[in-house]
Amino acid sequence: MDRATALVPLHYVALGARGPEDVVADPHGRVLTGVADGRVLRVHHLGDPHTARTEVLADTGGRPLGLELLPDGDLLVCDAERGLLRVGTQDGTVRVLVDTVAGEPLRFCSNAVALPDGTVYFTVSTRRYPLGEWIADIVEHTGTGRLLRLAPEGGEPVVVLDGLQFANGLAPSADGSFLVIAESGSRRLTRCALTGPRAGHAEPFADLPGMPDNLWREGPDGPVWVALAGPRVPPLDLLHRTPPAVRRTAARAAVHAPYRPSGTVGVVAVDDAGRTVHHLTRRRSGFRMVTSVCAVGDHLVLGSLREPGVAVCARPAVR
Repeated sequence: MDRATALVPLHYVALGARGPEDVVADPHGRVLTGVADGRVLRVHHLGDPHTARTEVLADTGGRPLGLELLPDGDLLVCDAERGLLRVGTQDGTVRVLVDTVAGEPLRFCSNAVALPDGTVYFTVSTRRYPLGEWIADIVEHTGTGRLLRLAPEGGEPVVVLDGLQFANGLAPSADGSFLVIAESGSRRLTRCALTGPRAGHAEPFADLPGMPDNLWREGPDGPVWVALAGPRVPPLDLLHRTPPAVRRTAARAAVHAPYRPSGTVGVVAVDDAGRTVHHLTRRRSGFRMVTSVCAVGDHLVLGSLREPGVAVCARPAVR
């Protein structure tokens, strides 16, 4: 891992709602996000806190998490309560694409990507705990996360990978030959081949200094930006080596304990070889639990599962 440089905050934009968990930039420099009350928002002019404004695009009736902008301007929305949705950004229509997998309700749908041929891949973070008890899965280390594939014509989704440790963000490689998957519970990025003899197989891609959350690819040739929701916690690494019964007991305790996110926040950018292009961090940050990042012009925009707005930071020089 390269030496970290400072993450430089510029300003904060309040959204009037809590928990902009994922942030994605559109071709016009606007940022889309989903908040805890179920609304999907589009934020204009984030570069200037005095002119920034927010419009409501839709209400999913659930809890939107990961977003994927489609070529026609609509959104794929991973809703932790309702499943995989398609949201019309012009008329606010919400259509359910997937709400069950093999007869089991789709819960904690986390992130999605759409490939040029219309195939959609999406993750399920955990099959054991709901969003409100996410920390229990991180502590117990259940390995019940999944990567699924939905064909262009729809139908029943197919499980591509099982046994992932809190599967989270997704990003395609520049050539479309593999996907990068964030495994928050293992503090790593995993590569899943989409083509060739290894198609459908996973292998380590990058080890990280914290828990990765949402991923965002900056254009076809840019890096993959990785939000680090929290730093590595050595006692947690040790706990993951204990028997399952010990981890389950610890998980039950963690759900009832007050959770305060670390004041150390960070983002990383990696290339298609898994090499670190940027590693930015800030200690004693007032903006905590960074769960997403995207680039807009000269700025990085950070989202958070907990904060009532987004942070705008300076973008590092291209290496």
